[in-house]
Amino acid sequence: MRRALAGVLITAVVVWVLSVKLSAFRDFQIAEIAAYTTAVAGLTVLTGLSGQISLGHGAFMAVGAYTIALLMLHLNWSFYLVLVLAGLATAGAGAVVGIAAARLSGPYLAGATLMLGIALPSIANAYPGVFGGEQGLPVTLATPGFLGVSFPPTRWQAWLAGAVALVVLLALASLSRGRVGRDWRAVRDDEVAAALAGVNVARARVLAFVISAACAGLAGAMLAVITNLVAPGGYPVTLSITLLTAAVIGGIGTLPGAIWGSIVVVVLQTYITDLATSHGLSPTVGANIPVAAYGAILILVMLVFPQGLQGAIRKLLTGFAGATPLRRNPAPDESPEKEGTHELL
Repeated sequence: MRRALAGVLITAVVVWVLSVKLSAFRDFQIAEIAAYTTAVAGLTVLTGLSGQISLGHGAFMAVGAYTIALLMLHLNWSFYLVLVLAGLATAGAGAVVGIAAARLSGPYLAGATLMLGIALPSIANAYPGVFGGEQGLPVTLATPGFLGVSFPPTRWQAWLAGAVALVVLLALASLSRGRVGRDWRAVRDDEVAAALAGVNVARARVLAFVISAACAGLAGAMLAVITNLVAPGGYPVTLSITLLTAAVIGGIGTLPGAIWGSIVVVVLQTYITDLATSHGLSPTVGANIPVAAYGAILILVMLVFPQGLQGAIRKLLTGFAGATPLRRNPAPDESPEKEGTHELL
């Protein structure tokens, strides 16, 4: 945990420096990466540790986003309290889905969550009086007064989203290294053996879904604050596929990999969208190009780095740390016992 805490502190310093030095658009990208990291971290725990696949996490992000939008629109409560309530509401939705998912596995679970990702955001269109229909609901968060009136709002969003992501990463690191994480790994590797060892398999699977859904809900709430709008068009099924792609690219089951995967999908999406616009492609075609690019990059990463980008980084660092030392040849009058100096390759 000391290493995890050190990594969180270093990441916080990097985010602060980048947000101060870069432009407002880059601040927006940092905030978006942080929001994606929060959702991808929960998904990589669900899939990598407990062995459950979900293609509907975009729906959980929509639950969190609409919860915070409705509470901020109708109640004058503190934003931080509303943010926690959004996470709790999504955790409740995750519990309902997790109870059903505990009876499914493999492609059946993937298909069920995919149906959830398709159906749930469309509820906003069925009840436009409550959820705003296609126009959605506005979400506005003012910059704190102590920062000054000239403080860029995008920088505050980057700081806030980054703080939420880092707290989530630290909490997930603590869970994955404790008894809960051991239970998840046991269920993932062999459910029968885990049950014989005293692990409540159903409870472990449901708990994984609850925690992963809560992370997605927090991410959806932060994404609503970043974009200042919650609309059903912002949570299509391609969002769920993008989250899973980011988890695999970064390294499934690794929390730092959630950061790398989120960086790839956010930066790539912006670059490809700008490229499609500059070449005169229609918005519909331009929106589908990033999904195809994700698939191509996913195949490339799996061929070159089977354990994702984090696995490649770990392998590279291990290679440097495990370099074989080269010792000088002892002088003719020097015994091997007196040899004291050496060089590292």
